Amino acid sequence: MKRHKNLIGLSHDHHHGLRLAQLIKKDAPVYKDLPNDVEGKISYTIKAWKEELNYHFKNEEEILFPAVENRDEKIDELIDELLVEHEEIEYKISQLKTSSEKEEILNDLGYILEQHIRKEERELFDRIQEVFGEDELDNLIDKIEPVK
Repeated sequence: MKRHKNLIGLSHDHHHGLRLAQLIKKDAPVYKDLPNDVEGKISYTIKAWKEELNYHFKNEEEILFPAVENRDEKIDELIDELLVEHEEIEYKISQLKTSSEKEEILNDLGYILEQHIRKEERELFDRIQEVFGEDELDNLIDKIEPVK
């Protein structure tokens, strides 16, 4: 499904998130100009959280989700799941600073983040576009500013 113009910015953010997810999985291929050791990946992940993911989550939690909730049962169910996943992702990132199992946490985080982004793109965004008309989408989510 072609993405509505007011969701494209979030989709671009998701592209960056998917790149991070791939980078931090165990046995990830070496990416040019990106870290390939555990400590480098941790630093990169924490920086991505502070500069991108955190703001992306706020866009969703404070603007997108309130704008589309209470209209469709499936959207509401997805929002509930996604909010729990946001907490899980944030917790995993906080564990990177203190855990002795850093590589395992990075790997878990990579898979969780990838699954989370795919759910937003393939399920939530598609459902929003099915439920809300073009005019509604034009007016509904024009406040969202993508991180990148």
